[in-house]
Amino acid sequence: MPLTAPNLDDMQYSDIVSQAQTLIPRYTPEWTNFNNSDPGMTLVQLFAWMTEIVIYRLNQVPDLNYIKFLQLIGIELEAAQPAVANLTFSLSRPDLSYAIVPQGTQVAASGSSGGQPIIFELDTSLVVIGPAITALQSYDGFSYSNALNQNNNPGQSFYPFGQNPQPGSALLFGFSTAVAFPVQQIDLAVTLFDNPLTPQVMQCGGALPPPATVIWEYWDGVEWAAINMISDGTRAFTQNGHVLFNGPSLIQAGLIPQQTVSRYWIRARLAATSYEMPPQLASILTNTAQATQAVTSTDEVMGGSDGTPRQTFTLANNPVCQLPQPLSITNSDGTQVTVTSLQLTVDEGQGPMVWQQVDDFFASGADDANYMLDATTGVVTFGDGIHGRIPGVNLASPTDNIIAASYRYGGGSQGNLPAGSITQMQSYVPSINAVTNYAASQGGTDEESLADAQLRAPLALQSNDRAVTNSDFEYMATQAPGANVVRANALPLYHPDFPNGQVPGVVTVVVVPNSNAPNPTPNQTTLQAVCQYLDAHRLLTTEVFVIGPTYRMIQVLASLVVQPGSDLATVQNAAVAALNNFFSPLTGGNNGTGWPFGGEIYYSDVYRILLGIGGVQRVVSDQLILVLDNQRQQLCQDVPINPGELLYNAPAGHQISVSYSTSTS
Repeated sequence: MPLTAPNLDDMQYSDIVSQAQTLIPRYTPEWTNFNNSDPGMTLVQLFAWMTEIVIYRLNQVPDLNYIKFLQLIGIELEAAQPAVANLTFSLSRPDLSYAIVPQGTQVAASGSSGGQPIIFELDTSLVVIGPAITALQSYDGFSYSNALNQNNNPGQSFYPFGQNPQPGSALLFGFSTAVAFPVQQIDLAVTLFDNPLTPQVMQCGGALPPPATVIWEYWDGVEWAAINMISDGTRAFTQNGHVLFNGPSLIQAGLIPQQTVSRYWIRARLAATSYEMPPQLASILTNTAQATQAVTSTDEVMGGSDGTPRQTFTLANNPVCQLPQPLSITNSDGTQVTVTSLQLTVDEGQGPMVWQQVDDFFASGADDANYMLDATTGVVTFGDGIHGRIPGVNLASPTDNIIAASYRYGGGSQGNLPAGSITQMQSYVPSINAVTNYAASQGGTDEESLADAQLRAPLALQSNDRAVTNSDFEYMATQAPGANVVRANALPLYHPDFPNGQVPGVVTVVVVPNSNAPNPTPNQTTLQAVCQYLDAHRLLTTEVFVIGPTYRMIQVLASLVVQPGSDLATVQNAAVAALNNFFSPLTGGNNGTGWPFGGEIYYSDVYRILLGIGGVQRVVSDQLILVLDNQRQQLCQDVPINPGELLYNAPAGHQISVSYSTSTS
């Protein structure tokens, strides 16, 4: 389709004259004659005419110039982001105690994208153990509940300490194995249950203390003994994470209360609790680690320095991905370098030295070993000798003294795959014969479009990399790395624990992820990513919470009279599709950017949508009914919803009946 020049200013001649006339009394109150015969008004009209010509010419600026304007103020297109998935590995034989899956192990999806496999790499090494969880008991202080079936079935959930956690409540794991229990590292991957009816709340801030004290213990055949913990990344089962500990060497198989089968037992016991809400889990899995839709490239020769300013070199692969955890490297001269994506080395004759990646050269001196990286194109830019050092010429290696020692590349929405689709081992790992993802991968996004960048540019300039105003928080929530957030709504003075009052210094940000679900709900990963990003940009005195949206279910019941010659099924399908699109939290509303937060449902808008369907003659009188949360609303009345809430289409669909007119007139 042809390119349309952006409309940078929509003011016309009459608007300019009107605006000038309103400003006259402010600056020259003695000027009171605004008739066309007044010489002053003649000059106003003349300059308005000239200004309109300038605006018209400015609006002919092509997109190329607009891109240059964006680059001038430091706005670049956001690179594609890779999806992440939790992969679960299985041992090849039951008589094996454990096997190690190294970091960087590659697993491909069963499908492909453009003829190329979609590859995921393991972000960290993983010890795969032979013992399997064959019993999972939740003890609430009074009775035991079997949670194994819920743990093994997607979509179900369980309360690890019951619905009223008390000191002494516990979650017990029973392991079965044909060999001795391993003493290697045990990794339990914990996933919280995402309940769309109960939005999750995450408080942003430093290292917050967990809301409970959990003691991990093992059964030694006689009594419970303490386990030496490595880490608990779940904060007492309040966030997604991993629980790490070494297998106890003195653990013994045995029987405990309510059990008839001898197993190896480990339990998590509550010593103290201050839970506001009892934790609700979707699953606890062994042998599971996070993988990223990316491929690692190592020791790539980029070229040799010729000693000129502002040299550029291009990586062989793009886009470049951020590392899961930054690396800290000490060069031979003692300088510290933090690697966030590309580990770049330059050999100026004294051996390879790792250079530091920076966003720009404004703070770089003439001797600072810095470089810039465009993650989308893979272009590396060095300094000019004033701002940023020029790589020295190495006569011993004139064409290969600049090396991309390591970087990961990949990304795109094609990495968002359903559960059970990442199953093909690409790297050989002894004793491992199977792998799968029990949950869908998520977080993959394509490169930002120019239109989106144009919309983002004013917000980026306004926020100035700090979250102060409502629009700052909303904009930065959509920019959080690792969170595929498309909409956000900042609620000042709103505290999730005190919804009916105003709390000074508190901002709650409601985030809506990009999802095909009718009611997109952020998971723990998204909430954590947004929280981490906002926490780094908020004011010191601001307390920030990030939550998922509260949804209200909408359904329309209507009877339509269809024009003769129009197909009934076509009109009915078009009406349902138009209503689904209008009420969508992502594409709904009058402007097509999603149903507005807290937006009232206007009865006339629904009428307009239905009457705008091709082939619709009229809506039958008294046959247009709005149903909110399964409750019929008053006929011909607008329907308010609470501030910050969104609508989503009822799973049963809108009930639209169609018929031809029976009138003979």
